Amino acid sequence: MNKKTFRYYYWLFLEFAKKYSRLIMMSFFIGFISLIGFLSVSPYLKLIFNKQEVIGLTGKYDFTNLPDEIMVKVSNGLVTINEKGEIIPVLANSWEIKDQGKRYRFYLKNNLLWNDDKKFTASDIDYKFSDVKIKVIDKNVIDFSLSKSFGIFPTYLNKPLIRPPLIGIAGFYKLGKYKITNGSLLELTLIPNTKDLMTIKYKFYNNESDLVVAYKKGEINKMTLTKKSVADTFINWKNTRITKSVDYSRLLTLFFNSKDKTFANKDIKDAFAMMINYEKLSESGEIARGPISPMSWAYNSNLKTNSYDIDTATKIVKKEIEATESARLNLLTSYNYYDSADSIASEIEKTGLKVDINMITYDKPDNFDLLLVYWKVPQDPDQYYFWHSTQKEGNIGNYSNVKIDKLLEDGRSTINIEDRIKFYLEFQKAIQDDPPALFLYYPYVYTIERK
Repeated sequence: MNKKTFRYYYWLFLEFAKKYSRLIMMSFFIGFISLIGFLSVSPYLKLIFNKQEVIGLTGKYDFTNLPDEIMVKVSNGLVTINEKGEIIPVLANSWEIKDQGKRYRFYLKNNLLWNDDKKFTASDIDYKFSDVKIKVIDKNVIDFSLSKSFGIFPTYLNKPLIRPPLIGIAGFYKLGKYKITNGSLLELTLIPNTKDLMTIKYKFYNNESDLVVAYKKGEINKMTLTKKSVADTFINWKNTRITKSVDYSRLLTLFFNSKDKTFANKDIKDAFAMMINYEKLSESGEIARGPISPMSWAYNSNLKTNSYDIDTATKIVKKEIEATESARLNLLTSYNYYDSADSIASEIEKTGLKVDINMITYDKPDNFDLLLVYWKVPQDPDQYYFWHSTQKEGNIGNYSNVKIDKLLEDGRSTINIEDRIKFYLEFQKAIQDDPPALFLYYPYVYTIERK
């Protein structure tokens, strides 16, 4: 290109830029704003077009302690338990009871495969029981031998069978990609085994605050929150749906330490029941009547409802507890439940008693008068581990009641549902008459998800 031609195009460009400068600047500005906008919504677009559900969970997990909601998607146990309490075979085809209920022989279904296509046999079963002997008879037959008759033993075989890292049997999903750092999972993807299901990716966060930030940034499209105040911040989000439900697997419970002579007095325990402001608690969850969930086939719907009556409680305290005995009560709890503990302590102090709130520093506290924690409610109504007087590990309040012991023994040694329910209906009535703890409420939870 010669100099004359170059000067021609140079002046042509200057004239064009001068004439259309406003249009050029406007186009550049609109393009810049569009780019920023696209970058800000790109995480949401990724969630939409990837056709996968991305769920946020709180807590530190590895492949040895995954939440149940993940485990049950990947695998099954030998049996499952339906809403009526019936034991339904899953990986097992059938079973028979031998030696007066001391030995259970299970027959497995044929041609079962692990998710990696390895054939499943009886030798793969690795349930870890400290007091049960397991013997493989052949590839499809296995025996479980007990030291004594235990009618509900098959209910303990509903835990999903898993091979490391997360290989299951006959589940709806199998393990996909995952990220792990310093021994803790950051992400975990489950791939469906059928075409009608969506891929699920789980992302793990340290706490609920991080979870909320992740949702706002578009990293996840579904999460579950425990605090109504936090869930309410999404009420006006047009692209978000909030669903309120009850978590019947957890029960906020105020345990009495039965070693303390104060709580050997039934009238005092009744007085503490009257100190609880149930109307206020109902804002946080569904009020409980006993230790068995209302969703259970064994639930006793005829139990009485405790009533808030601080005046009567005060009279009982003044009558039953001498001044020398009314030293400060030690109420143990964790930081997560401090607000509830503080509210309960305020009501107790209205009766003239004094309360110190201290934090739990180890797994199994024993130096307490009152203990406020969430208790994990077992799926089966068998609660022998928690309330039988011989159970030193699970019975943290040192509760002892001969009638309760007998009902728990009879309930777990009987397999017939019609017979079992009679024992557990009576168990709930008896434990309400002489409570080892105050069963307060099943918490509300709030599922936040994009529409």
